[in-house]
Amino acid sequence: MIDLLTCIRCSKPIYSNAQICSNCGFDLDQATEANEEAVSYTPAVPGGLPLIPEILVPRLGDYLIEKGVLCIADLETALKYQQQQAELGEPVLIGQALLALDLIDQESLDEAVTEQILELQSALHRANHQLEQRVQERTAELSHALEKLTELSRLKSNFVSNISHELRTPLTHIKGYLDMLSEESLGPLTAQQSDALKVLLRAEARLERLIEDLIQFSVASRGDLSIRPKPFYLTHLLNISIAQTRNMARENHLQLTYSIPEKLPQVMADESKISWVLTQLLDNAVKFTPEGGRISVEAEIEKDSILISVADTGIGIAEERLPEIFEPFHQLDGSITRQYSGTGLGLTMAYRILEAHGTSLNVESTVGKGSRFTFLLPAANSNYD
Repeated sequence: MIDLLTCIRCSKPIYSNAQICSNCGFDLDQATEANEEAVSYTPAVPGGLPLIPEILVPRLGDYLIEKGVLCIADLETALKYQQQQAELGEPVLIGQALLALDLIDQESLDEAVTEQILELQSALHRANHQLEQRVQERTAELSHALEKLTELSRLKSNFVSNISHELRTPLTHIKGYLDMLSEESLGPLTAQQSDALKVLLRAEARLERLIEDLIQFSVASRGDLSIRPKPFYLTHLLNISIAQTRNMARENHLQLTYSIPEKLPQVMADESKISWVLTQLLDNAVKFTPEGGRISVEAEIEKDSILISVADTGIGIAEERLPEIFEPFHQLDGSITRQYSGTGLGLTMAYRILEAHGTSLNVESTVGKGSRFTFLLPAANSNYD
């Protein structure tokens, strides 16, 4: 004959040989195993309390009252007994106190403890499942955001590339006619017209540099930044860059100095790209140095490399904001009324060009005192004689 029992979860009648409750689907074998494991493990814990299943269950007394197994008066009696035992240095759990006072039998206590443990276990499983689901959702959201960001970056690069090349065509015509006017190929100019033409030529040159920056950036963004290193004399390149900057420095009332050894060895690098880097660093030095300031260019031999530095006594950069200067399209003063113009691409491209050479662009700066940019280039050979 098969006896009827009560499911510890839904309290519905079930057969004693059943493994799963037909009402709530509760795994009865799992409940038995969980209780047996908890009962079998009883080492001592701090405070003199044994590690028995009950120690894992919070507010057991309240649960027994809710189940109708215990009344409030009996619980209060057990709590007083528990306090007395604690004062005697023999602490007991509330379940042990109820057993000692014969206010509950062992079977009812075990059943209540098992139910509580399984409820806690079930709650933990639910929390873990919810956490895993949330992690999956967040991972999917981040993946989607990354895809969108990648697509936006690609669209931005394409836009920059297209607009740069579209601007270059009409600019070529403008430059051509300005050159013809300056050479007076279209007729003589008055003094006033000549002065106006000089302004136009400077504006055209600045616009040409901005468009070139955009084109260089679009090329680098597509991964097409090709470096063709070959040996060349850095002294010659430095002298050209300094000569190109001298007039601009003079117009801004800046002192331009340089210290370059006469016999610098050849370096192994892409000459046109390094020329571009030097031009950007010198242009920035002029742009951000107020009248009366100084700009210095230095080169020195360091083992098998040449260290190049461009320093100024300009406005400087706060230490915490130094990483920002290498971000594309970013200027520290991003307001519409900012004092210093530019695309915010010069240092970005300089950094990427040097990175492609296997070196880096380093900066030291102090607000109000100036900045110093340095980078190393490998010597073509280690024989300097």
